[in-house]
Amino acid sequence: MVGITETVLRDGHQSLIATRMRTRDMLPAAERLDAVGYRSLEVWGGATFDVCLRFLREDPWERLRLLKKAMPRTPLQMLLRGQNLVGYRHYADDLVEKFVREAARQGVDIFRVFDALNDPENMRVALAAVKKAGGRAQATVCYTQSPVHTLESFVALGRRLAELGADELCVKDMAGFMPPDEGGALVRALVREVGLPVVVHTHSASGLSTLTCLAVAEAGAAAVDGALSPFAGGTSQPPTETLVAAMKGTPQDPRLDLAQLADLAGYFATVMDRYRPLLNLRSLQTDPGILTHQIPGGMLSNLLNQLAEQDATDRLREVLAEVPRVRADLGYPPLVTPTSQIVGIQAVFNVLTGGRYRTITQEVRDYVRGLYGTPPAPMDPDLVRTVTAGAPAIHGRPADLLPPEFQKAIAEVRALVPAADEAEALSYALFPAVYKAYRSTQDRGLTPEVLTAAAIGVVGALRAPKAPLPPVPARPAAGGGGGLDPWSYDGRSTLQNQRRYLDAAARRPRR
Repeated sequence: MVGITETVLRDGHQSLIATRMRTRDMLPAAERLDAVGYRSLEVWGGATFDVCLRFLREDPWERLRLLKKAMPRTPLQMLLRGQNLVGYRHYADDLVEKFVREAARQGVDIFRVFDALNDPENMRVALAAVKKAGGRAQATVCYTQSPVHTLESFVALGRRLAELGADELCVKDMAGFMPPDEGGALVRALVREVGLPVVVHTHSASGLSTLTCLAVAEAGAAAVDGALSPFAGGTSQPPTETLVAAMKGTPQDPRLDLAQLADLAGYFATVMDRYRPLLNLRSLQTDPGILTHQIPGGMLSNLLNQLAEQDATDRLREVLAEVPRVRADLGYPPLVTPTSQIVGIQAVFNVLTGGRYRTITQEVRDYVRGLYGTPPAPMDPDLVRTVTAGAPAIHGRPADLLPPEFQKAIAEVRALVPAADEAEALSYALFPAVYKAYRSTQDRGLTPEVLTAAAIGVVGALRAPKAPLPPVPARPAAGGGGGLDPWSYDGRSTLQNQRRYLDAAARRPRR
């Protein structure tokens, strides 16, 4: 029997409607979801934490508590970005430990822990914290293809994660291009050589996902991820109903009731109708081009947004060709948050500024200096020399450079909200400016964003005019972790950063 992890309450809507499903639309289905018999329900983590505060004006901790109360029987699962938690930089160890403990206390049973570089050192503290909190540690192998990513290297990573205390492994095929035969071979090797249960997560964008899920199920996977059909397909997961029907009557039969799933699909179809203005039709299209350029659907949408900001969508083909070259220069990182953004934005700069690395983003500089961890392979030596001429590289685990953060965060948040508890302190520590804006809207009774595509800048919905950018605050001085905040989410969006870089580059005389 193969279990099913249902993603409709997390990755399903993150992939298709920019993570905008509100808690009030989840709770009416909770009792029925809990009765299905899923192996687990993915309900939290990834972008949900940030989006709850930033756009929906919801408390992500309250969402977790409400879902746990409504679904007490089925294990609840979250996606944790290793030392990045649910943010976009490395956080200090004390913050990682506090966050994991609080998440477990409030309802998370299974923690899917990954690192964008597959660097075990960036997962070590989080995995230990999960074990200490009594959760199930599901350590992740991010699947990708490159000269250095081989079956043997993935198995070696799996062994190392087992040594770090993993209870099970997840193969995370974030772009959805893992072929059925390779997926089956990888699962068989991990089960045989590592000896832990293996769960497989994939996406449907290339059209391979259902075939791959069936292949890995036959190869011995303990579970596969699916999303109920209204939030399935394209850049999301394969439909749960399809997977269940395909395996029905086989040794892999998940033994879930298709009538129950159809009932739930009917409910979520009405939910999707409410959010349809946010649905980018491109995200539902099958794109076999992923099999060659390996760009995840969400990353492709970001590239299109960035090019649209510069009135340069006609240069997408050049950017797609540049992405694998930048990836090779950076030591073949898997393309997943945040490395997909790091590689993608640099590729856009290389194409639009008239020369490769004519402008090097701060994120790439931080990456090359080692502030994200150890790349899978050596980086381009010329790029390394250029970057480290201005700031030296670091060696070892990036988080070792960070002083404790939690006590400072709780003191600061209680200066704003005297009755703030540890959960609120964690929200503040992860996203200080976002949390302050959230509290402001709560205090003044303001409503969340309007549910329109234009409101969140969905690709192709509206070409907004270029507006003047706000003043750029000074970058924090080195030390105290300031240099490890790659996205500056608390000041400007990535697109604003990108436009600032490009506009500045365009003003420079060409050599």
